[in-house]
Amino acid sequence: MSEKPLASLRWLSIVSLATIAGIGAGLPAVANAAETDAAAGQQIFQEKCTPCHTVGKGPLVGPDLKGVTKERPHEWLEQWIAAPDAMLAKKDPVATSLLHQFHDVPMPNPGLSAAQVNAVIAYLETAEAQPSATAPATAAPAVQGNPEIGKELFTGVARFANGGPPCMACHSVGGIGALGGGQLGPDLTGAVAKFGGAAGFDAFLAGTPTPTMKAVWSKAPLTTQERASVVSFLGQAGVSQRPAQAIWQLGGLAALGAVILLAVAGWNWRNRLRFGVWRPMVAAPTTGPGAFHRTITDEGRHQHKGPYHGGWFTGPYHDGWKARFK
Repeated sequence: MSEKPLASLRWLSIVSLATIAGIGAGLPAVANAAETDAAAGQQIFQEKCTPCHTVGKGPLVGPDLKGVTKERPHEWLEQWIAAPDAMLAKKDPVATSLLHQFHDVPMPNPGLSAAQVNAVIAYLETAEAQPSATAPATAAPAVQGNPEIGKELFTGVARFANGGPPCMACHSVGGIGALGGGQLGPDLTGAVAKFGGAAGFDAFLAGTPTPTMKAVWSKAPLTTQERASVVSFLGQAGVSQRPAQAIWQLGGLAALGAVILLAVAGWNWRNRLRFGVWRPMVAAPTTGPGAFHRTITDEGRHQHKGPYHGGWFTGPYHDGWKARFK
């Protein structure tokens, strides 16, 4: 064999070995990058998603996300995680089906960047490869709330330990009186059932997923016992209509307010006839043509025939009214 083919084969072997070595060196870097994305995605998932979702522990407020990367296309997951409100607005069939399946509770927009969305998806892919976590046999029982204490916390009769505002400042619910609560947030009557039970609603409160809740409660979070008591109260306040007694209370307060307003208006306008313009305009003339006289009549019409000698009104005039004619 000539030297030229041998040299070509030698160079080809060198290039092949270098390529294989480069690929082998790059694989750990790719794996490390994927692990980094998954770790970042896990942190984002714990901060943003755990109030409503689990991975392998069953549905909560939303579905269990184990295996979701195999069930849904990657592109669809990117769009859904980035902007669930936009997906629902354009009537995406899968998004709409999930909305109805989980008590018509819409997924809030988490406000994630494209890189964060991909990190969450990377975490879900790695979590699917792990066995489902099971609760230990000696798990602590769920905290039992007191509905009476929960009502006091909701209405502000009792203060939260960390100084947060009462729930009634923003929300209303059946069973808290005739006037109800605030209108900034939704009415929470039936909210516990809507979120799939006490556990789901408790997880929702613990995560403070909405921007308003995060702004209010991030610096003054509820304790576990306070949250359980509020959830217990809301679970019992399941009537959507206020009782008839509350309606009568509202009617009585409205009537009392009307009486007070009329009394104040009457006191402020008590001199409106005495010093106004109405009384001089409708008063009967006392002298002059057309003045009424009991003894002098004109064909039974009871009108004076003499010259004009006076005005139409003998009572006192208001100074401000008389000044208009000077």
